[in-house]
Amino acid sequence: MKLNKENFPKTERVERVLQFGEGGFLRAFPDWMIDTLNDRGLFDGSIVIVQPIPEGRVKELNEQDGLYTLILQGVENGKTVRDIKLISSVSRGIDPYTQWQEFLKTAQNIDIDIIISNTTEAGIAYDSSITALLVDSCPVSFPAKVTAWLYERFKHFAGKDCAVVFLPCELIDRNGDKLKECVKKHAEDWGLGAQFLSYINESCEFASTLVDRIVTGFPRDNAAEIYEELGYEDNSLNCGEIFHLWVIEGGKRAEQKLKFTEAGLNVIWTDNMEPYRTRKVRILNGAHTSTSLYAYLKGCDTVRDFVEDEFFAQYLKSAIFDEIIPTFDLPQEEKVQFANDVIERFKNPYIDHQLLSIALNSVSKFKVRVLPSLLKYAEMYGKSPKNLSISLAALIRFYKIDSSYMGCRGNNKYAVKDDDDVLEFFASIWSENAKDYGKIAQKVLGKTEWWECDLNNIAGLTEAVKCALEGMDS
Repeated sequence: MKLNKENFPKTERVERVLQFGEGGFLRAFPDWMIDTLNDRGLFDGSIVIVQPIPEGRVKELNEQDGLYTLILQGVENGKTVRDIKLISSVSRGIDPYTQWQEFLKTAQNIDIDIIISNTTEAGIAYDSSITALLVDSCPVSFPAKVTAWLYERFKHFAGKDCAVVFLPCELIDRNGDKLKECVKKHAEDWGLGAQFLSYINESCEFASTLVDRIVTGFPRDNAAEIYEELGYEDNSLNCGEIFHLWVIEGGKRAEQKLKFTEAGLNVIWTDNMEPYRTRKVRILNGAHTSTSLYAYLKGCDTVRDFVEDEFFAQYLKSAIFDEIIPTFDLPQEEKVQFANDVIERFKNPYIDHQLLSIALNSVSKFKVRVLPSLLKYAEMYGKSPKNLSISLAALIRFYKIDSSYMGCRGNNKYAVKDDDDVLEFFASIWSENAKDYGKIAQKVLGKTEWWECDLNNIAGLTEAVKCALEGMDS
């Protein structure tokens, strides 16, 4: 049976949200949340999806009348959970590359006043090649599309009573601020006038947000089995984990309309998202980075492998609770709860997160995710943290590579992927210094252009890294 509103009747709701992006993440995150609000009588609205690139998927969504199935799977409170939901919050999709006027027409709808987006990290970028407002064709740039849409709205309503709130979900820091900056730059370069700039500044709110949910997308390996279970085919079938978190800085008008917290969803409206960003980067990302390379070298292949290993499970907990959590400010209960959620997420039996995928660009990841905890711990306690020191040694050992940038784990080779200058440096020091672990540790820790300081100055760190390297390379 085909999935469409003829076979599965759906409630027609007022279009209130415009969404740039039709990918798996948005359909498993804000679209699922809005569907939940509708189900609970807290919101009566639907989403118009705008295809952000010429080759997109709105045609497939429209063929199913915006309907799709979402399967959420994971571990929650120690129990394996699997939830299947037919999502009906999407009204339709628009391809602006073939329906530019239809896209602009949505700007004239006073009910649409919330804009959501996920156009990849590269999506929020200013394109200087677009030198004027395009009247009859669609620009590729996401901020240029937004500027054109806002200008159409501004003209149609003469700038009055047509406020909008942007809730971008792109994985870049201060995403709302950066989108606003791009839009204003286009408005200035296109000569759209001071009144329009005032409209952007005074009537449009660009919230910055932090999103967190692993979405695995279409289950290619077992789609046929799931179709059999569901009793229908779904070309937009989507899968993700149970855990979700959305931190939104600002967005006050949206907060009044999207009653996420009242619905029991894990959404935090705040005036300062930085502590939550720090919590995610230090605990979730920091735990990944500080454990993954060490665990891979010892024979693990996935995140679940190391959380189910007795040694690494203890190593992970000690790194998080003894060395990471004490180093930044947030209520202790919040940090502990988030850490416990992270460990549960790592145990998800439905997700095989490959350690070699996490290992990509590990030097820059270590600097952002692990080094701040290591430095703060050393400052607080006057010594280097045991587990995070080992994680730095594991990074150095993982990057024990030959001239073709291949490393060895036992008899198996693996490709190390990073910037060329990073790979050249590691290939050189391992070749020149052989088993002089003290010198290798000293040279890596002294790479001030990477770390912005000489890590050899941290009490006991060089010796700890040297000793750990000896153990790993024996």
